[in-house]
Amino acid sequence: MTMQAPLQDLSRPGFLQGYIETLGLVERLHRLLLDVIKDEFERTAEAEINAVQALLLFNVGANEVTAGELKSRGYYQGSNVSYNLKKLVELGYMHHERSEVDRRSVRVRLTERGEAVRDRVADLFRRHAEGMAGRGILGLEGLEDMNALLKRMERYWGDQIRYIY
Repeated sequence: MTMQAPLQDLSRPGFLQGYIETLGLVERLHRLLLDVIKDEFERTAEAEINAVQALLLFNVGANEVTAGELKSRGYYQGSNVSYNLKKLVELGYMHHERSEVDRRSVRVRLTERGEAVRDRVADLFRRHAEGMAGRGILGLEGLEDMNALLKRMERYWGDQIRYIY
């Protein structure tokens, strides 16, 4: 695997189209992931929380974090984190507690109900990983290569945002 795409790749036919296709795939994959999670919870008639909230519970896991850390650590990708946190606390999936040091800051962690959702999502992901590996769709080497490429794109996009501001 090449670490840097040579500049001449930009002039090759299809490079820009390939990049745009990758962007579309990333967006569609995220939406599909949410649909898969939603389907898992609808199948058992547990529609009290939505897929974004279930994924948030999964990502928080055993950590105790502030609302700001949810975004900075990559646990939450949406724009309405406060709404979702408030809803999860109201429904008993998360505990929240004001920081003793900074009263404006609220720390959150999962309740037993939240841990049960986290475990369900983890089981769903485990089943999917087993299915992909079992069918030869994706192996460890492919995952490592894909993750390395996506991390490089993430770093590049992050650098672009930092550069703008």
